[in-house]
Amino acid sequence: MWYEILPGFAIMTACLIIPGVATAQIHKFTNGGKEKRIARVPWQWYLMERDRRLGGQHHNSKGLENIH
Repeated sequence: MWYEILPGFAIMTACLIIPGVATAQIHKFTNGGKEKRIARVPWQWYLMERDRRLGGQHHNSKGLENIH
């Protein structure tokens, strides 16, 4: 019957979802609780490079009080 496919479908769905969720959580853990920054346009890349130059890491937000 049609419902016999449900266990296989559930297993395949879980196997496709778990790596994506795990990767997001690992990035969040390694970046101090912040989401991974993504440069989709050149301006965002410029800002990430600026943060890396000023603070050493691109995922830490740097305000004027944190510039070395």
